[in-house]
Amino acid sequence: MSDIVIIGAGLAGCEAAYQVSKRGFTVDLYEMRPGILTPAHKTGMLAEIVCSNSLGSENKDGRVSAAGILKEELTLLDSLILSCAEASRVPAGGALAVDRERFSALVTERIESERNITLIREEFKELPSTLSIIASGPLTSDKLAGSLAEFAGERIYFYDAVAPVIMRESVDMSKVFVSGRYGRGDDYINCPMSKEEYRAFYDALIHAERNLPHDFEKGKYFEGCMPVEALAERGEDTLRFGPMKPRGLVDPRTGHEPYAAVQLRQDNSEGTLYNLVGFQTGLKWPEQRRVFSMIPGLEHAEFVRLGVMHRNTSVNAPAVLDEFLRLKGRENIFLAGQITGVEGYMESTAMGLVSGVNASRVMRGDALMSWPRETATGSLLNYLMTTEPKHFQPMNMNLGIFPEIKGIRGKKERAEFHRNRALDSVSHLTAKAGGFQ
Repeated sequence: MSDIVIIGAGLAGCEAAYQVSKRGFTVDLYEMRPGILTPAHKTGMLAEIVCSNSLGSENKDGRVSAAGILKEELTLLDSLILSCAEASRVPAGGALAVDRERFSALVTERIESERNITLIREEFKELPSTLSIIASGPLTSDKLAGSLAEFAGERIYFYDAVAPVIMRESVDMSKVFVSGRYGRGDDYINCPMSKEEYRAFYDALIHAERNLPHDFEKGKYFEGCMPVEALAERGEDTLRFGPMKPRGLVDPRTGHEPYAAVQLRQDNSEGTLYNLVGFQTGLKWPEQRRVFSMIPGLEHAEFVRLGVMHRNTSVNAPAVLDEFLRLKGRENIFLAGQITGVEGYMESTAMGLVSGVNASRVMRGDALMSWPRETATGSLLNYLMTTEPKHFQPMNMNLGIFPEIKGIRGKKERAEFHRNRALDSVSHLTAKAGGFQ
């Protein structure tokens, strides 16, 4: 048996396995796919991305974001997932987006080449008794989720949705224009709508047939991944201030911003596939084709993947996890990834890194590492540990969870302060004797 068992070879599990392996310990990495697929996964490749291909914003051109700070931290900490993302990136303006297949192929290749990692293609059905990391993700198998629930009791269910992907060659380019917001680059295809076109689309969307969850779980969506049809129900103009906002998009044919706009983002390195940004959906498949073909330029769109809705599972972190992401009462078990209660690819990766580092420290007999509070990673951990359990909801990386600062009023200045302080802290951590080891 290897030193550490890791269950789940998604982003968090692969990151944890890499961090353990590079520290000289052996890993049994369990992945049930392709033998057992989830409602969202389609392949047996490791770290398969099933939702958006965007890994969030980056810090560049003088703009600083919480997601960008987290990425810079992960770069300093030698993240496997981030390095594979950089190597498989596709144009996405100020965000880091990847070619899904190339990204997963790179992660799979790197994990399979690690001599300390044994990849086992089997379902792990119950809580392990040895030192382990559960990184089984939001689509944890029923048996393992049941075993976890039997011990932990507290769980959160919420629904997540996937956006459709279309063939670029099927877009009517005479009705769209290529541009980033405020003329920054040419990474997006923009489908402009007039007021009349928008109202017709909106009416069709809110009346379209859906694949609804069970009545007792209806409406439990994560705010950061709200199905477009559920978002539309909040009001006719909601989409125009959300995924269809026209701000900063000037149609060269009119010289003005359109009333509304749908953006398409490149989904693979060849530029043959594009996804509908912010259009995750649970509409029935025939309805997706009917309603989304009302978008100017997409009248004859060829869909290579239609949107799906699936249930995500995470624990109530402040109730069941300690500050090191261990199950309270089962200190041999760390959790990592979305199942901890973070939301997002890089956030999940960071939790995999944290668990991998501390599981290695257990093997070495060292004290576990408390992550610096002023870092992005430490702020995520603090949110998981300190939120009132009855109000806990999964969380993305954002500047609001960093420690409060006083005396700096401007948003840009505050963001730069958080970035500089976080990166200084991580740099000190990696340079410190006995620190990030």
